[in-house]
Amino acid sequence: MKLPDLTILDEKDKRLRVISEEVKFPLSNETKDKINDMITYLTMSQIEEYSEKYHLRAGMGLAYVQIGIPKRIFVIVEELEDGNFKNYIIINPKIISHSEEQIYVGEGEGCLSVNREVEGIVPRFARITIEAQDLDGNPFRIRVREDISVAFQHEIDHLNGILFVDKIDPQNPYKNMDKYREI
Repeated sequence: MKLPDLTILDEKDKRLRVISEEVKFPLSNETKDKINDMITYLTMSQIEEYSEKYHLRAGMGLAYVQIGIPKRIFVIVEELEDGNFKNYIIINPKIISHSEEQIYVGEGEGCLSVNREVEGIVPRFARITIEAQDLDGNPFRIRVREDISVAFQHEIDHLNGILFVDKIDPQNPYKNMDKYREI
């Protein structure tokens, strides 16, 4: 596997604060190639052999804006138990419903654009349903839960110019922790 040539923006880059634009169809070949590069990068970052060889931080999600293009696209690469991966390509997502229950990632959320340790919790919905479009512009609906729900919400925040660190109270990073379930 060859490491794609992607530059991931750092949190100090003001482009990460831009609200991404709706995507128009059909997608260009360049857009499809970038999506494939993002999937390859995330997959390689989760395989120890490649993450060590290329000094990659493990990541499971990447929004298009993180590579400097403010379009409403993100990908999630979920590592399955048998060493395989499930890829989600999400274009023009809209959250249409969510659970009342909220959760947080016990070891804390991370982000490929935030190159530092961040203390604190980020409350997220345990389950969400979104409407989005696939690579061909076909609409679909998907319901996700637990860690994939967290990843989807994290990436949708990116599309709206929000970083996970914005959601942590700097005065009290573990505020209301007892109201949410840890995953």
